[in-house]
Amino acid sequence: MSALTGQLTTLDGWPVAGGTLTAVDAGGVQRARGSSGPDGRVVIEGLPAGPYTVIVAAPGHDPLARTVSVGAEPVTALGELQLPRAGGAILPAPGTWTIDPVHSSIQATALHIGLGRIHGRLRRFSGHVQVADPLENSSVEVLIDPTGVDTAEEMRDEHLRSPDFLDVLRYPEIRYKSDGLRRLDATHWVVEGLLTLKDVSAPVPLRVEYHGTGPGLTGEVRAAFSATTEVSRDDFAIDWNQSVLAGLLTVGRTLRIDIDIQAVRT
Repeated sequence: MSALTGQLTTLDGWPVAGGTLTAVDAGGVQRARGSSGPDGRVVIEGLPAGPYTVIVAAPGHDPLARTVSVGAEPVTALGELQLPRAGGAILPAPGTWTIDPVHSSIQATALHIGLGRIHGRLRRFSGHVQVADPLENSSVEVLIDPTGVDTAEEMRDEHLRSPDFLDVLRYPEIRYKSDGLRRLDATHWVVEGLLTLKDVSAPVPLRVEYHGTGPGLTGEVRAAFSATTEVSRDDFAIDWNQSVLAGLLTVGRTLRIDIDIQAVRT
């Protein structure tokens, strides 16, 4: 007799608890079944040697089937079993999807003196995604309050709000508005849009990954996306800097932007 082990995870590596792993022999008879724990791991024991179909299922996820041959070894390891979220392949329905700022984030990362990275968040923003049919005609618009910049260091945050950087008293709003959407594959897209910062507008494309659509806790329909881009400070006249050793700049000229969005259909 042998044991069969595996770990149930989401596509991005998070453990899936409460899932089941069922082993069915070549004759279609269920031989063993087990449930995954909080870490996603599952063990089923007492399997005679031979071929099996393993069926993996978990609430809120699409099922997965895999064939395996159990030999004389005491343990046969299936490794990581990735379960797509149910509805992950379904594109958002046409209509207005309002960004939920409580479950979304916009993070900027800058290189500091050419060595380490400083991370900051823009905590106050709102916006919507207008999903069209065809999807390529969809649009995105986001408004950001620059006073909500937060790097977990108040003196640095005050400097970022000053005329050296965001100049929030003169320019109380950052705006992003798309003007095109291009499909790369089923889950990856490029959003072409204009970022307006300090009354300067420049094109900033977003590399977007779609994570699926599903129900929220109160019955609402949610869609999830992540996006990345890079922004040059020089494009927006944010050129403050200090030079240290051999001309090395205190703050890098390019910012990496990482975005996670949940939007609710309205």
